[in-house]
Amino acid sequence: MNILIFLIILLVLVLVHEFGHFFTAKKFGIRVDEFGFGFPPKIFGKKIGDTLYSFNLFPIGGFVKIFGENPDEENTNGPDAKRSFVNKPKYKQAIVLFAGIFANFILAWLLFSFGFMSGLPTSIGSQPKGYELKDVNLVVVSVLPKSPAEISGLKSGDKIVSIKSDNDIVSNINPDSLKSFILSHGEKEIEFGYLRGNNENINSIKITPTKKGNETQPSIGISMDEIGIAKLPVLKAFWEGMKLDLSVTKGTFVGLYTLIKDGILGKGSLASVAGPVGMVGIVGDAYKFGFAYLLSFAAIISVNLAIINLIPFPALDGGRLLFLLIEKIKGSRINPKIANTANFIGFALLIIFMIVITYHDIVKLF
Repeated sequence: MNILIFLIILLVLVLVHEFGHFFTAKKFGIRVDEFGFGFPPKIFGKKIGDTLYSFNLFPIGGFVKIFGENPDEENTNGPDAKRSFVNKPKYKQAIVLFAGIFANFILAWLLFSFGFMSGLPTSIGSQPKGYELKDVNLVVVSVLPKSPAEISGLKSGDKIVSIKSDNDIVSNINPDSLKSFILSHGEKEIEFGYLRGNNENINSIKITPTKKGNETQPSIGISMDEIGIAKLPVLKAFWEGMKLDLSVTKGTFVGLYTLIKDGILGKGSLASVAGPVGMVGIVGDAYKFGFAYLLSFAAIISVNLAIINLIPFPALDGGRLLFLLIEKIKGSRINPKIANTANFIGFALLIIFMIVITYHDIVKLF
C-alpha cells in the first residue's frame, strides 16, 4: 500500500510539473509532440491534433516532448521551424521552462490549503492568529538511533499522554515538564503512556534515561513538540496555505544551500537525504497519521521538486534557463551539439546520484 500511495503522489507531482510546460508551450504556439503518463514502453496512446497522449508502463511520473527543446537541423530550419521552441523569443522560452516549477509551487499551496480545511497538524506557536489548536498533544518528532527511547520502542509520531515514575505523575504534559521530570528523577525508570497512529488504545512503555559520552544530564533521546489540529474556513485556509508554502520554500532553499555548501567543503552527509526507498517509508508514516499529514507531505515534496529543478545544472529546468541567459548575454545561440551533450551528461550524473541515494536508503534499512 505504501508503494502504491508513493507512486500516486509521484505521478501527480510530476504530471502537474509537466503540464505547466505543456500548457504554456501550447499557449505560445509551440508544437508539443507528446504528453506521456508514466514512462515507456508505451501501452497505448491517442493523437489529438499534433500531440500524442500516451499511457506508459512505468507509473513513476510523466514527460512532455516539446518540438525544438533539443535543437537540431529539423526544428531549427525545417518546414515547421516557426513552431519550434528554439525559435521562439527568449522570454517565451524562459516562461515555458519556469512554468513547470511554478506549477509545483501552486500545487503545494493548494495541498497545504486543503490540509488546513480538513485539519492540519500544527505546532503550538505556529498556529494562525485568532485560532486555537484542537486536540493538542506532546508528539515525538524524532528518535535518536540506539537511544533509550528507540531501544524501548518509542517512535516518531507517537503522542505522549501520560508520564509517571512510581507515585510521581506529570499532570501538565509539555516539553519543559518532561525535561524537568527526567532531570529530577535522574537515571530512574519512567513509564510513558502513548498513542500511535489512529489507534485510540493507550500503549505503555518503560524507558530508563541514561547519560551518553560527556553528557552531564540523563536523557531518553527524543525531540518533541506540542502539536494540535488547525482547521480553518476556506478563505483563511488559502491564505495560511500560501504563507506555509512560502515558509517551506524558504526553509528548503536554506537546507539545499547548506547541503551543497557542506558537500563542496567536504563536510557533506547523505544522512538527511532520502531517495525513492526512503520516501516510501515516510509515506507509510504519513498515511498512518491521517489524510492531512499525507497532503502536507505531498506539498513538501512538490516544493522540493520545484526547487531542485531550479538548480542551474544541465538537464534540469534551471540548467536550461542558465543556457538561455548565456545566449541572451552573448547575443547568439549555444552550439546545439554542446548544449545537447551537456544535458545528456547532466542527466547521466543525476541518474548516478539517484542510484547512490537509493543504495544509501537500502543500507539504512539494515
